[in-house]
Amino acid sequence: MRKDRKNAIAIACVLGVMGMTGAAFAAVPLYQMFCQVTGFDGTVRKAEKAPDTVLDRTVLVRFDTNVRGVPMKFVSEQTTQRVRIGETGLAYFDVTNTSDQPIHVRAGYNVVPEYTGPYFQKLQCFCFTAQTLAAGETRQFPVQYFIAPELATDREARGAREITLSYTFYPADDPAAQG
Repeated sequence: MRKDRKNAIAIACVLGVMGMTGAAFAAVPLYQMFCQVTGFDGTVRKAEKAPDTVLDRTVLVRFDTNVRGVPMKFVSEQTTQRVRIGETGLAYFDVTNTSDQPIHVRAGYNVVPEYTGPYFQKLQCFCFTAQTLAAGETRQFPVQYFIAPELATDREARGAREITLSYTFYPADDPAAQG
């Protein structure tokens, strides 16, 4: 009887460790999916279509570019854009691989102030897929976006007059996942 109990405890411990390991690996993609769906923590949502309503109120959108751990130059062609809420905006970013080797990169992004994240939505973005840049290659990436009209009625977000969209390029692990 005692041996059966020890075996059950050992099996439960092994299953617990396996479950926690699986949860650790699943945490990042699940958190990213949660943030994409809810706009939590300033995460931008991917939209399927632009809204039908365009309001008279405008918001100043600032663009911030960063690079982490890759030999590249990354700049926004414009530092700001003023867009009406519900209007589709289009911004361009220039990326140059400054090395003599191909690089595989991905862009992460967020929005500040964080409470505007659910309302800043992208129709098209280079951040949705990994990118491969040849040695010395320069490429221009567009971002098509809008500020959802619901921002104007959200009690916390309706006072927002400026939104900063920040991108950071970092190494991508999977060179086969090119954009």
